[in-house]
Amino acid sequence: MSRIALVRAPNPSAMTLTGTNSYVIDAGGGEAVVVDPGPVIERHLDALVANARERALRITTILLTHGHPDHAPGAAPLKARTGARVLAHPFSDVPRDGDAILDADLRVGDLSLRIVDAPGHTFEHIAIYEPHERALFTGDVILGEGTVVIAPPGGAMRPYQATLRRFATEFAQAERIYGGHGPVVDDAQAKIAEYIAHRQAREAELLDALRGGAQTIPELVLAIYGTARPILWPAMARQMLAYLIALAQEGTVAAHALAREMTAEETAILNPSWASIVGAEHAPLVEAELGTMLQLDTLYAYRLAR
Repeated sequence: MSRIALVRAPNPSAMTLTGTNSYVIDAGGGEAVVVDPGPVIERHLDALVANARERALRITTILLTHGHPDHAPGAAPLKARTGARVLAHPFSDVPRDGDAILDADLRVGDLSLRIVDAPGHTFEHIAIYEPHERALFTGDVILGEGTVVIAPPGGAMRPYQATLRRFATEFAQAERIYGGHGPVVDDAQAKIAEYIAHRQAREAELLDALRGGAQTIPELVLAIYGTARPILWPAMARQMLAYLIALAQEGTVAAHALAREMTAEETAILNPSWASIVGAEHAPLVEAELGTMLQLDTLYAYRLAR
């Protein structure tokens, strides 16, 4: 029987899919580890405590893969209920009892969990490997379905791709992926390879589009992603920005500011009012995921530099 129980938070949305995945891990010796307690939803916290109690476990450690508002806020009230310690990345702004020591083993009960630095989606992201079941907990680095938004300034494309490559080499023995959203992935290696290939393919599409001449981010969004899902255009724009920042730093792409005001459509793509799109309840999560604290007030055209 698996030591790992998935307890999904009741917070479905466009960003969280069917909800945030929290995990209760039997660490042995009557102890339990909770990975990502999720948002502050009382019935979800009740479910986490009940899951541990039903297995005669006491929650002693809470691990946060990263600090986004759909993953971390539940840590404080869960700690208040259980007395568990809260551990997170050293760069995290989340209140915690200590830092998760990166690239080292964390001992809880009779279980040894490997904690690894996993930057890209955020710079304070960790992943966790449980060798007994060859289980890799990936947070929002890899999901059970779909792909992940990498949005500056909180995230960056090249560190994210390096994290994926690290998973492929360092955790080649991993069999299952327990992501932050979506179903559990039974073929870990295939999913990691799929994610690596997707990023390479999307970058190739971007470069191919620029071979036709200089384009703005809104133009690239429409050329690469199409016109079918306008509600997702702002997320796609932030994804394009992450690629373009990396390519500009590498000297592959150059940019120049356009001396004109943005059109209404360009503004809606680059700097939307998320509260009016997804509602006030979901806007803080979307803004955290998409880095919308970075206002894109100047319109740039991007071209191949060589």
